[in-house]
Amino acid sequence: MKAKQLYFALVTLTILLLAGFLGVGYGADKIMSSRAAELSKLRADSATLDELQLSITKDKQDIVKYTELNEIAKAIVPQDKDQSATVREIVSLAAQSGITKLTSITFPTSTLGVTGAASANPDLTQLTPVKDISGVYELQIIVTQSATDSVPYSQFVNFLSKLEQNRRTALVNGITITPDTSNPGRVSFTLNLTQFIKP
Repeated sequence: MKAKQLYFALVTLTILLLAGFLGVGYGADKIMSSRAAELSKLRADSATLDELQLSITKDKQDIVKYTELNEIAKAIVPQDKDQSATVREIVSLAAQSGITKLTSITFPTSTLGVTGAASANPDLTQLTPVKDISGVYELQIIVTQSATDSVPYSQFVNFLSKLEQNRRTALVNGITITPDTSNPGRVSFTLNLTQFIKP
């Protein structure tokens, strides 16, 4: 073999080796990029699972921590919308405050028995879900004392205080007071109450 032919053979071999080396490098780079992306995804999934596990552990601890509070809430918040019991309590609180006669106590119109009513559960008619508190509902109640049966302002304030401390009528969310024109120390009123229920 002549030197010139050997030279061309070596140059060709070098070019082929260089092309092979570059091809192997490119292929290895593609494989490494793919593996790196896969590893990144697995790490992200692992971090998500770790966070989820921590969240579940915390939720379990909260369930244990708030079990007693849940039992207290069940004892405090009525489990039913017993309107007759609510009326009896309101009338009793009024009597304890010196108000012997309330003009009216009204509730929202019931959809019970109405065809196509939104609520299929009869225990939930007249109730509205409380925002952000799952399983708790509210029932609006309007208590009226007419001008013909006005009461002393001090008795009204006492009645209002008793309503706010009562478990069935824990929230007074609207008050309209009208002083008696002939005796400003006496008032007639309309109260908007909210009863909370956890059926």
